[in-house]
Amino acid sequence: MGDKLFDISEKVIIITGGSGVLGGNMAEYLLSQGTKVAIVGHTPKKVEAKMVILKKVGSDAMGFSGDVLDQEFLRKVREEVLNKWGKIDVLINAAGGNMPGATIAKDQTIFDLKMEDFRKVSELNLDGSVRPSLVFGEQMADQGSGCIINVSSMTATQAVTRVVGYSASKAAIDNFTRWMATELALKFGDGLRVNAIAPGFFIGQQNRALLLNEDGSYTERGKTIIAKTPMKRFGHADELNGTVHWLISDAASFVTGAIIPIDGGFSAFSGV
Repeated sequence: MGDKLFDISEKVIIITGGSGVLGGNMAEYLLSQGTKVAIVGHTPKKVEAKMVILKKVGSDAMGFSGDVLDQEFLRKVREEVLNKWGKIDVLINAAGGNMPGATIAKDQTIFDLKMEDFRKVSELNLDGSVRPSLVFGEQMADQGSGCIINVSSMTATQAVTRVVGYSASKAAIDNFTRWMATELALKFGDGLRVNAIAPGFFIGQQNRALLLNEDGSYTERGKTIIAKTPMKRFGHADELNGTVHWLISDAASFVTGAIIPIDGGFSAFSGV
């Protein structure tokens, strides 16, 4: 009974940002669990490189290069996935990012914010999850079943210095997650669920230089984060997989509108 609750084999999963560090790691893990995985990435070379890795894990993998802000492109992805696998069970919105102009450097203030970059970051993180949710969520609504997982952040609920654009857009993700969860359940039934994971601090390509020195030691910012993390370390990408697996599975069939922190205790600790 327990094994059946957690069985996710044969599920068809789409992962935006699937050629990135976190999304790519999820893709590898989920494919290893017997699922069918389609990754969507912005850069063709990165998608091709990730597909080489995925094909070594399992044969049921597809890769698409394009813009998550382009709904016509997303509809083509939906059509190809449905033609090949006949359904879409899960959407993981892992696409996102930041830009220097939407970040306040140590020698800057909020008044140095570049609104153009702020808008671009908001569009990538918020619209980049809303648009796929509309395109693939529509198929789930037709099916009467489906699961959407958004990616929030510790920056959504607390003021984490510097990353103002990223923070604002991730806070909006929290609200959209709750809103979409409510909308789908009320109008399309209890077979549709929308949740989010809120990673704490993981080392990725975009933040590596902010958190680690070249010799691997912590920067001052890295030390500040570790000081407020009870587990006293950064997360590893594969530590997201257990929560993602649970949210996808029938074990979480009554869970919707939730934002699950995966943060080593960062959100629970006052720092004192």
